Amino acid sequence: MNVPNHIAIILDGNGRWAKAKGMPRSYGHMKGCANLETVCDYMKELGVKYVTVYAFSTENWKRSKEEVDGLMKLFRSYLKKCIKLADKNKMRVRVIGEISAFDQDIQDSIEKLEEYSQKYDEIYFQIALNYGSRDEIIRGVRKLAQDAADGRINPQEIDEKVFGNYLDTAGIPDPDLMIRTSGELRLSNFLLWQMAYTEFYFTDVAWPDFNKAELVKAIEKYNQRDRRYGGVKEEA
Repeated sequence: MNVPNHIAIILDGNGRWAKAKGMPRSYGHMKGCANLETVCDYMKELGVKYVTVYAFSTENWKRSKEEVDGLMKLFRSYLKKCIKLADKNKMRVRVIGEISAFDQDIQDSIEKLEEYSQKYDEIYFQIALNYGSRDEIIRGVRKLAQDAADGRINPQEIDEKVFGNYLDTAGIPDPDLMIRTSGELRLSNFLLWQMAYTEFYFTDVAWPDFNKAELVKAIEKYNQRDRRYGGVKEEA
């Protein structure tokens, strides 16, 4: 089985999963967070080198104050626990998104986790927090425009590689496979630039129920795809 080098995941369905069980949405987020740890173990076991997960979007602030507060509490706990997970999996962790919107203690935890885990290279784990692809692109364009205005870069030398270095994902290869759980069939402003040639896999399974068998199923579907990158496969 050809295992993708980089898998991106939209962790969807936590709230609906909890509601179906008669539990509050916060219970679903807690279970979803626990499952993320388990699935990361599966990823490493299967040989996936990069994993990027969509944990909190720029649009998620629109949710109820109770739910957002609950998510912030969960982030505080998870970011601290992630140091142990980094040790366990020899995993380098990086947060993508505009983290300045978070309280200072969360920003400090992110900085500590990134600095602590930078010594590891067996698996690279990116967490998208307060992330929106359009926001990322706009921030990148602003930085690039400023560098051009200051004479640090020649506009004629700007290409995809140069622009990619102004994005949050600079230095990270584009995803080979994107998995979205819980039945929705859209990207929801996630890695729009980076997923130009990514294979998509959608499943009705909610994130808290997404297990190793479901991950293998997604990879098997990926193996059935013919990735031509705009070219034409020659007939035998």
